[in-house]
Amino acid sequence: MYSLLQRVITLWALLGGVLVIAIVLVTAVNVGAFTLDFSLKPFGYYVPGLPGYEDFVRLAVSAAGLSFFPYCQMKRGHVAVDLFVQALPERLRMILDHLWLLLTVVLAIFLGYWMYEGMLETRSDGAMTAVLGWYEWPWYVPGIISMGLWALTALMQFFGGKSHG
Repeated sequence: MYSLLQRVITLWALLGGVLVIAIVLVTAVNVGAFTLDFSLKPFGYYVPGLPGYEDFVRLAVSAAGLSFFPYCQMKRGHVAVDLFVQALPERLRMILDHLWLLLTVVLAIFLGYWMYEGMLETRSDGAMTAVLGWYEWPWYVPGIISMGLWALTALMQFFGGKSHG
């Protein structure tokens, strides 16, 4: 079961990476347009930036950023206070590790729940982006999935799943 979860989480992080690449490409095109506009304006030429750039980047960053949380948990890549903990007895380190895993599960479920509530509210409000006119509520779904995968990974690690990817 943990092997399947690892594959799903890896694919999820790769999809987040594709979204990050899209953000970078859109940003590069937008910066290029502004650079051309600045350079060509004295000659009477106008090169506009991408309409809706801010709309896309704001929504895409929120989805992409959270997609890496489950992968990071799977690899145990989150910040740890190893300098302090390494001097403690092995048994106490294991207890602390399990405590943090349990707290991570609770935190991910808590965040996922409130993201779900936020999505429902945004949907009922009919909130749309200012320029592109996209509905905002669907962009909550990747974050909710990410929180669920994060919680599931930490829960499996808590109950003895592989602790390192």
